Amino acid sequence: MASPLRFTSIRATLLRFRDSRRASAAVEFALIAPWFLALLFAIIEIALVFFAGQMLETATQDSARLIMTGQAQTATGGGYTQAQFKTQVCNRLAIMFDCQNKLALDVRSYPCFSQVATPQSPIDNTGNLRTDFQFNMGTPASVVVVRVFYPWRLFVTGLGFNVANMTGGQYLLQASAAFRNEPYAQTASSSCSY
Repeated sequence: MASPLRFTSIRATLLRFRDSRRASAAVEFALIAPWFLALLFAIIEIALVFFAGQMLETATQDSARLIMTGQAQTATGGGYTQAQFKTQVCNRLAIMFDCQNKLALDVRSYPCFSQVATPQSPIDNTGNLRTDFQFNMGTPASVVVVRVFYPWRLFVTGLGFNVANMTGGQYLLQASAAFRNEPYAQTASSSCSY
């Protein structure tokens, strides 16, 4: 049988432990810190996605202007190829992007705004980026739609915060520009009603 003195000393130790406040801040921080850090990292990641999306949008608008003004079509050597135009976009995306390996372009030309077709989703049925994009810069006075895609790698998705819309924990950044080419050649004309 256990002695009453032993129970009294155990009881006194437990009461002292209960009344002690010496490590309570550390224990509370240990309980709250993982949730706080996960939220903080999710906020930082969303901010980076918005910032990268804005950079992509600006680079797309600036590069599309080369097509709109006819500089891309009349460049020496018969005009820009898809790779040359991609380089123009990538030159405006100096940081944060693995541009040459991941960036995808879709440039389509139409005779009128009323004939612009709604394009397919850039993501295929398997959750990957399509590879069947076109590159047609059009002629003077034609309507051109430039779309640029970049699969952005997400890191906080493993913490239960998932905004990925592609396989591999990626989010597809998209930017587009729609415009009518300027009449950069003397023979430019359009039969469309505006």
